[in-house]
Amino acid sequence: MADAVAALFEAAARLAAVSETPRLDAELLMAHAAGIERSDLLLRLRELAEPAGFAALIERRAAHEPVAYILGYRDFWSVRIKVAPGVLIPRADSETLIAAALDAFGEDGPGRILDLGCGPGTLLLAALDQWPQARGLGIERSQRARALARDNIETLGMGERATVRAGDWTLPGWSAAIDGRFDLILANPPYVEAGAALDPQVAAHEPGEALYAGPDGLADYRLIVPALPRLLAEGGCAVVELGAGQAAAVSALAREAGMTARANRDLGGHERALILK
Repeated sequence: MADAVAALFEAAARLAAVSETPRLDAELLMAHAAGIERSDLLLRLRELAEPAGFAALIERRAAHEPVAYILGYRDFWSVRIKVAPGVLIPRADSETLIAAALDAFGEDGPGRILDLGCGPGTLLLAALDQWPQARGLGIERSQRARALARDNIETLGMGERATVRAGDWTLPGWSAAIDGRFDLILANPPYVEAGAALDPQVAAHEPGEALYAGPDGLADYRLIVPALPRLLAEGGCAVVELGAGQAAAVSALAREAGMTARANRDLGGHERALILK
């Protein structure tokens, strides 16, 4: 059996054609095959043999299967989120929304949090982990995603603080079914233009209903943004994820709904989080 260093080098070279982070992918997959964390792998790499099953994981990644689906999780902010095929994978760019909320509320934080389209619970659970005194509600139309969100809630020990319910903002009266008002509303809606070319690992594996939003990518914002004033508590704010180049259009929707809008940039310099008050 090959030693781990050589196997890792060969795997990274194999993945260079399909990934922008081939070495990281290979390290994560090797750690998974070995049943240890990546940090432990890096400390022990020179004393390890190639783990059984590692080559098979690399072949799956070489076929464009997302690393998160292979591992069964994605680390996001301060929490580990279980993911599975059919559910949107958390992105590092989305951490910009949690950072923006932290800027808005500070350490005291919001009391009630609403996550619109919560998927596997990504934003909701990251926010609840940030503010242990807060309580939250996730709204999600996908039954598969709701089940995974509930699993994540229990795994993270937040069963007393977080609830997930079925909800679909494409249906009439959707916001009226949400009880009360919230200090913080988080949303990462679909925002990709129909027909846009996406990376094969996204287009072939992740759910289209969580990605595409009409010809201009704004269809879901047109449904969500006008409902926010009714859902926000006095002094509260909403933080909504943006696609590239969408800040001006979504800000205009916010102004039409009587709100102010300010965009925060992600680490790549893109306007990613729109803060609405």
